[in-house]
Amino acid sequence: MRGIGLFWVAMKATGRRLMLYRLKTDFRLSIITLLGVSGLLGITPFAVMRFVQGNVKAGFVDVCILLGVSGGVIYAWLTGDTRRSGYFMAVVSSYGAVLVGTIVGDPGLFWLYPCLITTFFMTPPRAAIAINVSAVGLMVIIGEAFRSQVQMWSFVSTALVVSACAFVFASRNQDQRRRLEHLATVDPLTGVKNRRSMDEELDAAAASAERTGISHALVILDIDHFKRINDEFGHTAGDEVLVDLIALLEQNTRRSDQLFRFGGEEFVLLLAGVDGDGLKAVLNNLQQTLRKYLKSPGGPVTASFGVAILRHGESVGSWLSRADDALYQAKESGRDQIVFSDELMHQAQFQPT
Repeated sequence: MRGIGLFWVAMKATGRRLMLYRLKTDFRLSIITLLGVSGLLGITPFAVMRFVQGNVKAGFVDVCILLGVSGGVIYAWLTGDTRRSGYFMAVVSSYGAVLVGTIVGDPGLFWLYPCLITTFFMTPPRAAIAINVSAVGLMVIIGEAFRSQVQMWSFVSTALVVSACAFVFASRNQDQRRRLEHLATVDPLTGVKNRRSMDEELDAAAASAERTGISHALVILDIDHFKRINDEFGHTAGDEVLVDLIALLEQNTRRSDQLFRFGGEEFVLLLAGVDGDGLKAVLNNLQQTLRKYLKSPGGPVTASFGVAILRHGESVGSWLSRADDALYQAKESGRDQIVFSDELMHQAQFQPT
């Protein structure tokens, strides 16, 4: 019994850590969760109060809003689809506020103001503007919440000002987040994805291969004698070689192929849907292209290639390790070589003892 109790304690602790990790790493999910909790805490007391006062219609609308907000948060957590849940919560809260204002009169107008702002956190700025304008327009068309024309147009003016300010803030925030994401995932020198992006894409490729059965190949290539180029001609010359290498690789691979900077002069190519003779033809073409066109102040520059095709049920770590071992063998064999991990395994199996 004690062992079972410790197991459940460990499971709960793991679950809490996972929840905290998702909240820290998923901005949209954290916003949806925060707004959902705030909505539940803010609306619940009024729902109870309205039922106590006998205002069943308003109480029923509040309950529907609570259910919609709760459903949106739960859906986001279970599926990870923060886009759909964000749209759903924005629509439910905004049009729910319109219904509340229609039923209870001008006190209900105040509920629409927080909705006008929170829509920009849950949906893209343009979509938020469309939701806000339609909600305000619907409130005006119904007209039950206003005591006079002056109050109505005052409400419209202030609602539009709030929406405009929120739109400017949300647009700037969206641009800054895109820039930060770009800086966090792209190598600044070469413009290709970095190691962090590579880890995510390899995980996605492994999951896709298990689901679809499509072959995925991993190629690690390393520029031969790159340190010598830096030492003899300076780091500027070395950087130019790296940039030229990326240009040649992108010109001679498909758009669907993904290129990452693994570190220093090492790069990783992720190719889907190629294996066997087709993969060898692609790599032989890359090797010949680099031999012909990649140059430094000291002359032609070559590269060594280590290749591994993902096996069924193999972990990403094992896949990457096999490609790295193949690259090491290519370097040991005299550089400017293409070595396949499966060929290394075959040689090891038949090597005499």
